[in-house]
Amino acid sequence: MSGYFKELEELKAVSVGIDSDEKGYTDKQCPSEECEFLFKVNNDDWLSLFKDEAVWCPMCRHEAPADQWFTIAQVEHSKAEAIKVAEGLVRKSLANMANKFNRGQSKKGFVSISMKYKGENGRTFTIPAKAAEAMELDIACEKCHSRFSVIGSAFFCPACGHNSVNQMFNDSLRKIKAKIDNIDIVREAISVAANKDDAELTCRSLRETCVSDGVVAFQKLCEGLYEPYGKIPFNAFQRIEQGSQLWEKAINKKYSDWLTIEQLNQINVLFQKRHLLSHNEGIVDEKYLTNSGDESYKVGQRIVISDNDVETLLIILGKLNEGLKQGCGIV
Repeated sequence: MSGYFKELEELKAVSVGIDSDEKGYTDKQCPSEECEFLFKVNNDDWLSLFKDEAVWCPMCRHEAPADQWFTIAQVEHSKAEAIKVAEGLVRKSLANMANKFNRGQSKKGFVSISMKYKGENGRTFTIPAKAAEAMELDIACEKCHSRFSVIGSAFFCPACGHNSVNQMFNDSLRKIKAKIDNIDIVREAISVAANKDDAELTCRSLRETCVSDGVVAFQKLCEGLYEPYGKIPFNAFQRIEQGSQLWEKAINKKYSDWLTIEQLNQINVLFQKRHLLSHNEGIVDEKYLTNSGDESYKVGQRIVISDNDVETLLIILGKLNEGLKQGCGIV
């Protein structure tokens, strides 16, 4: 009887394909249970640039061999396909066994025995796992040039693990812009779900975190770019004048080479406001007035962050980023 089930030997060679999206990218997922970040990689780069021994998660930098990056959906699809193919091969084998048995029976004598298999023919081929929709943010690693895409943010290259300070900075600016662009939606939603007072408190907090996020993002960008030039004093790039002096010493360029006098004053005030929010609950003191030159407040008042403040911050930080990249020779 063992010969009748030779079709089941095909199970040893069952493989399930994975479709790519319309841009030629394939779905991947971080195998770390704490992360499980979904992203996509370019198919050609996966074959030519990625290494079998190590792939990195763009979000958390978890490292694992290349064969561990299938998505949960792909694994579940493959399991289901394997079961369907197994069922189909069993049905095919049973049908073949019945046919062979019948062909081997002698028609002589008073008793005739035949075997009949009842059942639908099952599928003996697999259907590839469908690709998820294309992701919005396409990234090319500045170090190894591998291409990948994500939704939201990514901090590390999956092919080489490179940490791009410029990519992190751009992601931070995008998040700040998303906050300020959607602030009316947030206000309306909270007004309906709770009350107008909670809505205004939340929106005020969102604006204030935008300034804080921007200052921290710029500090991290400068620290990463400045690393080849020497040691950096603690939090130096949170202070506009000191940061400008450091860059002038390193690359012979200072902030005034990229910003107008008005923009220099604006960015200094915004950085000082961030310091006040972080260390004095936003309450104006003499130190703030001296360091910022802001004459619109008196001691004891609380500063206000407007939508225009956040938009101004984004514009100026973007100009500084472009200037610093050029000054550091980054294309």
